[in-house]
Amino acid sequence: MPAQITVSNLSWSTPDGQNLFSDLSLSFPRARAGLVGRNGVGKSTLLAIIAGRLAPHVGTVTIEGTIGTLRQTLQPEPGETIASVFGITEALALLARAEAGTANAEDLANTDWTLEARLAAALAQFGIEAAPETSLEILSGGQRTRAMLAALVFARPDFILLDEPTNNLDRAGRLAIIDMLAAWRGGAVVVSHDRELLETMDTIVELTTLGATTYGGNWSHYRERKALELAAARHDLETARQSLARIESKTQIVKERKARKDSTGKKGKAKGGVPRILLNAMQGRAENTSGENARIANRQRQQAMGEVHSAQEKIERLEPLSVTLPSCGLPSTKRVVTIENLTGGHDLDNPAIRDLSLEIIGPQRIALAGPNGSGKTTLLKLLTGILPANQGKVEILVPHALLDQQVSLLDPALTIRDNFLRLNPGATENMCRAALARFKFRADAALRKVGSLSGGQILRAGLACVLSGGEPPQLLILDEPTNHLDIEAIESAEAGLRAYDGALLVVSHDQPFLEAIGITRKIQLG
Repeated sequence: MPAQITVSNLSWSTPDGQNLFSDLSLSFPRARAGLVGRNGVGKSTLLAIIAGRLAPHVGTVTIEGTIGTLRQTLQPEPGETIASVFGITEALALLARAEAGTANAEDLANTDWTLEARLAAALAQFGIEAAPETSLEILSGGQRTRAMLAALVFARPDFILLDEPTNNLDRAGRLAIIDMLAAWRGGAVVVSHDRELLETMDTIVELTTLGATTYGGNWSHYRERKALELAAARHDLETARQSLARIESKTQIVKERKARKDSTGKKGKAKGGVPRILLNAMQGRAENTSGENARIANRQRQQAMGEVHSAQEKIERLEPLSVTLPSCGLPSTKRVVTIENLTGGHDLDNPAIRDLSLEIIGPQRIALAGPNGSGKTTLLKLLTGILPANQGKVEILVPHALLDQQVSLLDPALTIRDNFLRLNPGATENMCRAALARFKFRADAALRKVGSLSGGQILRAGLACVLSGGEPPQLLILDEPTNHLDIEAIESAEAGLRAYDGALLVVSHDQPFLEAIGITRKIQLG
């Protein structure tokens, strides 16, 4: 029987009673599937159920074949080595005894004489030259990732399950996973918001509160299909609006006709000539007919309004965020940042930043690149005064704002509206509501407390509060803004940043994100 994962009539709820999915059925053939959807919709939960770490409340998961998983934490366990990651510590010891001539007959029968060669080949595939006894503690984060990937491939499972495998990885670590999946010929179910990685998929499965939809092809093909769905939704909206307009026009004609008949009837009564009993009967029949027509028209109008509302809601879900922002007024020749011979960091004896000089002039868009631990976030802290410099000069010469991964400039105890007014004290209520609406925080959505928002909503709220005020900053500093966000949230952030005309200084390993916001210069650290 071919390898396959089948989910049948699956239901699962959180401990507090929130229903993530119910009666969910789908199958994963032996191909690479990217599992996408908004944060909180249950992607990681579904993966954990397939892996057997969680039990479904209702329904079944059937796995034909073997599965392997990549753990999310890179922190090594005490004494963990490359051999233990591969799960071959005992097999290597057995081989060593056999080669030393101390193995018994049973040991010799179980000895894998190809083990060392296969191990070396697996490590070489991911660019690792290390002995099996090498401790993981001496490897960099990227090397650990590649070692774990090598172990996963070495085991040759029919399916691999990966949950946000590129989160918190530097560029080298990301590329190792992307390259591995591009070459993988087994089955894979991958939860990810990394669009580069999703381009290597054979199919995209979108999980929503309504269920799962499978789109054949990679990420680009999925986006093309979603664009077609958006065009169809816009057509449906226009059709529904036309239908509503015709019904309202017809209703108005009926009302005007009734008013004319009523007027004629009153004049006839006034003149006399028709018996009153006959006039009253005629009036009763007319009123009954008129009332029935009004009820029919009202039902038709309500139905048409419902169709318009449904079409508008669908467009809201499908349509990417488009933002128009006030200009920050940054001149093209204005010196924005000056850094001269900067040295500093958390470790005073071994500072991450040494003798760095940098200048930003005008609305440049700059990305700080480098492996994890090279000092990117440290540089942002030195620049903004969070960390004092050991030596050198650092100046920000224009109004600026820092959006870190937690968007800590927002007060989680306040609503989005109150945060906006706090950060933009000159704004009126109308200015505030209009600014927040541009970032899809309309009406009651603007009154939600920041602490209740998802990561993507918090970033969008931060961008709205910072960029949509009366005087937006002329420099925006971003530290890994796309970590832990779903793709819809990332694309919302991209739309806001594309509309911004100030200078950008960004730390991110997300190459599509950097391209989307128009980065024109990279500074390599480390």
